Amino acid sequence: MSDLEFSRPFDRRGITAAPLVLTATPAECAALAKRFALPAVHALSATLEMMAEGEVVHAAGRMRADIVQSCAVSGDDLPVSIDEAITLRFVPPRAYQPDEEVDLEAGELDEIEYEGTGFDLGEAVAQTLILAIDPFAEGPNAERVRAEVLGAEPEGPLAAALRGLKRD
Repeated sequence: MSDLEFSRPFDRRGITAAPLVLTATPAECAALAKRFALPAVHALSATLEMMAEGEVVHAAGRMRADIVQSCAVSGDDLPVSIDEAITLRFVPPRAYQPDEEVDLEAGELDEIEYEGTGFDLGEAVAQTLILAIDPFAEGPNAERVRAEVLGAEPEGPLAAALRGLKRD
């Protein structure tokens, strides 16, 4: 049994034309929220089409999630819906020499190495989820809290722009 919260082992030899639908259970969502230090993960799913090119496997589709994260300023709970395209590329491991400097091309940045014939699609989706979360998301109380901390009245974007134009 895997220690991963949203484990969905997949064998590349099982690729078909039908898309794969991965859906986290409530227990998996709770475990992911704990792992990622989020107040809650209410839902996580992905629909992926798989395609093999030799030992390289491409997965493309959409990931959807409903989470609660903390406002970056106030710390208040902030419900967030995520709906974005997902593209993954699973590749066999490469041989690297110790102390070798490795330059990655832009297309290699989203590659996930695997050994044998299998990899964990669920873990790849979970990692994609954490990368999709805006760490600087602000809720409706952010300006008020910012003003309290700075000891000033909250101001909108127009007031801030005008203040920036003011000459001494």
